[in-house]
Amino acid sequence: MLKSLSISNYALIDQLHMQPAKGLSMITGETGAGKSIMLGAVGLLLGNRSDTKVLLHEDKKCVVEGIFEIGEYGLKGLFEQQELDYEDTCIIRREISPGGKSRSFVNDTPVLLDFLKVLGAKLMDVHSQHDTLQLGEGAYQLALVDAYAQTAKELSAYQRAYRAFRKAKTTYEELRQKAIELQKEADFNQFQLDELSALALVAGEQPELESTQEVLENAEEIKLKINEMLALFQEEQYGVLQGMAQIQHGMQGLERLAHKFSELKERFQSALIEMKDLVDSLATEESLVEIDFEKLDQIRDRLSKIYQLQKKHGVTSVEELMKIESELADKVFQFQNLDESLLAAEKVLKETQAEMLDAGNKLTERRKSCFAPFEKELQSLLAGLGMENARILIELKAVAPSQSGLDEVELLFSANKGGTPQALKKVASGGEFSRLLFAIKYLMADKMALPTLIFDEIDTGISGEVALQMVRMMKEIAGRHQVICITHLPQVAAKGEQHYFVYKDNSSEKTVSKIRLLAEEDRVAELAKMIAGANPSASAVESARELLLN
Repeated sequence: MLKSLSISNYALIDQLHMQPAKGLSMITGETGAGKSIMLGAVGLLLGNRSDTKVLLHEDKKCVVEGIFEIGEYGLKGLFEQQELDYEDTCIIRREISPGGKSRSFVNDTPVLLDFLKVLGAKLMDVHSQHDTLQLGEGAYQLALVDAYAQTAKELSAYQRAYRAFRKAKTTYEELRQKAIELQKEADFNQFQLDELSALALVAGEQPELESTQEVLENAEEIKLKINEMLALFQEEQYGVLQGMAQIQHGMQGLERLAHKFSELKERFQSALIEMKDLVDSLATEESLVEIDFEKLDQIRDRLSKIYQLQKKHGVTSVEELMKIESELADKVFQFQNLDESLLAAEKVLKETQAEMLDAGNKLTERRKSCFAPFEKELQSLLAGLGMENARILIELKAVAPSQSGLDEVELLFSANKGGTPQALKKVASGGEFSRLLFAIKYLMADKMALPTLIFDEIDTGISGEVALQMVRMMKEIAGRHQVICITHLPQVAAKGEQHYFVYKDNSSEKTVSKIRLLAEEDRVAELAKMIAGANPSASAVESARELLLN
């Protein structure tokens, strides 16, 4: 329920504050005074878009704030989903800065506009005489049927089954597409895998093969060089080792002559040991070097194949080739086992489709069960609103499965006796639509559980007894819901618990809209003006008093 509404710097409104009644509040005023402007401001609280054109004073921000009592509407879970603090009293605020930036707040916490739309839809239903497009939409008509038929349980079960079906279908389609792609690549992948597998690659083998190849390619020269060096070291008379033996003898003589030469002798002794070890190593290496042209050809052939595959796959190491081999093996394995996966996915798809269709048929039957009582009740309400010959039919058409079910509905309407019911947008006049819309709102008020309903001149095109019947029905709705009605009919305005008057104030530089709550005598005066014009007669005043009393 809306406890209070405050608007500042919006269109013609400088400052406006109202506290509508818990039941039925009426709003009247001269044409252009700003009644519908108020609805534009309320729309901001419901998540409607905005721009700086709405600013009365371009250098000040616009603020629209609504305080709602929401304790009875089960919205705590919605707040928890958004990680918002929940209180039974909820404050919604929209701010539009002079620069055009719009901000939304719930209980002083910034929120996204999308959430404001969700929350606003659960708090208020604003309906005007011009709002005919929505009623003509199939989705809205289906929502009406679902609300009347109380299909929440069946719809929820269907939507769970539909989501499972969509998931299974996506999985199957992805596998099928993958099968097509793998089929195209299968032979090529197998060829590449066989090519790599034939080499039986070993991690780390390439550097070793390249080193061995280098030695084998130069084996003769290597052996020659080593033997030449060994000859220089080992020649009996003039070899390096023979010379070093003589030097060793001299070092020993120096040491005997003076102890200071001990260090030099030790250093030479270490060098001699290292030299002899070097000679042994050279001899060993010479013995290991083999001249093996067959082995060299084998290594060259293997390295050539490795290099070719590296160039082909754009890599530089055996390890990278082995990784590619593993990936190709996975693809080949997937392809070889894809038929089994596809069969399993197809089975799940058929099972979920059957479950979805079963749940969808139950939902359809539940909907169809309400058609006759819905048509009958709506026709009865229209008869009470002066449309005794009105006919309503609900037409159901099977469609492809969607989030909302297996069918769509269309409300067909005829206002005249003998007329063939047709789509709403084709047959209803303005006044007929007003009554039809109101009858639907009356019928659905409890079933759609909307805390606050706002009617903007929904009584356009009607008068007399029909208007009185409409306001009686409004009062019935107001017994269970908060109702705010903008009206131009005195017999309607007289039945509100409260009566607000919207007017233009030209006392300052800019014309502004203002609103005030009318006291008893002020209501009489306003109703008299609505009956007879700016200067009502005594009889008009008396008629106004009678309207308030009856």
